[in-house]
Amino acid sequence: MDIFDRINELYDKRRQVELGGGDDKIQKQREKGKMTARERMEYLLDNGSFVELNPFMEHRTHDFGMNNKPAPGEGVVTGYGKIAGRDVYLFAQDFTVFGGALGEMHAKKIAAVMDLAAKNGTPFIGLNDSGGARIQEGVASLDGYGHIFYRNSIYSGVIPQISVIMGPSAGGAVYSPAITDFVIMVEETSQMFITGPKVIETVTGEKISSEDLGGASVHNTKSGNAHLKAKNEEQALDYVKKLISYLPNNFEEKTPIVPVDEDQDDYLPNLTDLIPFDPIRPYDVRVIIEEVVDRHSFFEIHPDFAKNIVVGFARIKGQTVGLVCNQPKYLAGGLDIDSSDKASRFIRFCDCFNIPLITFEDVTGFFPGIKQEHGGIIRHGAKILYAYSEATVPKITVITRKAYGGAYVALNSKSIGADLVYAWPNAEIAVMGPEGAANIIFAKEINESMHPEQTRQEKIQEYREKFANPYVAASLGMVDDVIDPRETRQALIRSLDMLKNKKEERPRKKHGNIPL
Repeated sequence: MDIFDRINELYDKRRQVELGGGDDKIQKQREKGKMTARERMEYLLDNGSFVELNPFMEHRTHDFGMNNKPAPGEGVVTGYGKIAGRDVYLFAQDFTVFGGALGEMHAKKIAAVMDLAAKNGTPFIGLNDSGGARIQEGVASLDGYGHIFYRNSIYSGVIPQISVIMGPSAGGAVYSPAITDFVIMVEETSQMFITGPKVIETVTGEKISSEDLGGASVHNTKSGNAHLKAKNEEQALDYVKKLISYLPNNFEEKTPIVPVDEDQDDYLPNLTDLIPFDPIRPYDVRVIIEEVVDRHSFFEIHPDFAKNIVVGFARIKGQTVGLVCNQPKYLAGGLDIDSSDKASRFIRFCDCFNIPLITFEDVTGFFPGIKQEHGGIIRHGAKILYAYSEATVPKITVITRKAYGGAYVALNSKSIGADLVYAWPNAEIAVMGPEGAANIIFAKEINESMHPEQTRQEKIQEYREKFANPYVAASLGMVDDVIDPRETRQALIRSLDMLKNKKEERPRKKHGNIPL
């Protein structure tokens, strides 16, 4: 054998690895509406930028006839490439090889590329399509999961981690995505669950389909385990590209600045017409967001879960910001268990990666009810307080209408560390709404009045004029300025520029103990 024979052998082996489970299994994958692992990477990454790592790694199991079952690429493709010119590391599980099941060497490949991502300070992306642990390898496969979970955890807050669920993700396989920063699922073809429908039926007698148990709609609307739902695999991968565009490479860098549309007017005459003056009339806060941020830059996260709060990324003068906004269209914008979790998680992500936080506040309070109290609203609501207090990025609040009670304090008030709080002139900042306050404070006068309803309305108005306005809070330094709504974008631009070099330390400690 001369050198050219060896080179030809190398290329033959590469072709074998690239073929994965073979033509028949590739065809079955496509019949399900799914791309192959390599096709997904090709679509996601810049043309010609992918470099594969450890292509020849294989399992070393001999039990259950495994010595006669080759696993080209060990059921996972790993490597690095570029998205819009920016480096990323990634893996894509290959369902054509053992159903993408994770074994010892499969996990070793993923762990190795995760370590490289952390060492190089670049985002890490996982394209998940796996039936779970490789049963033939026994406890070695479980140990492999542990190595991945450990890295997901210790690299959390170091580099952004994004998971795309593009097929089944069952058993231990679901915990890795759960630890990562963002989870994207594909409708109809992706599922996540700890125990599958058959096991549930055996144990509890309940019958349910895989899709109804752990499909994209379930996890995007009910459980909140997934952040985005895609119609197909291409849209899911487009979401990854879009997410990356808002994020820094790692916790030591700032977010990229994009070119600004110079035609956009920073003075917003329409803003006064977009929010009803009546504090109890609903409106869609996304209309306000779209008006204030750079044109077409708002990217909502978790849009179908806990709709009473809206979170997402946008840009203001080309700079990435994180938005946390009450949504009066749902539950009057009040905070409940799910919205508290949703907001807290997003706040902490933004703080991890140097993304300034802007809060649009219009909140009646924490949502009342026995179910909420017994479900732990105290603990869940405390997460928002903790997340804002802990955050050291620039933090700006705009109170647009209502800011009542503990929810006012929780939503980035001055007392828990807001750098700047603005209020519109119609804002009501108080312990509770004027109606409830008047009923308590003036109960005796109302009850003894000849015309109780007329007296009640008079007392409501008296309370509103005396306390439910921004000027009392401004006189105490709780509001930095009362601004014309039409100047909101201008105020935010100035504030972000003023805070661009902000540095703030917290007391030295190992880590805090967020009320989980």
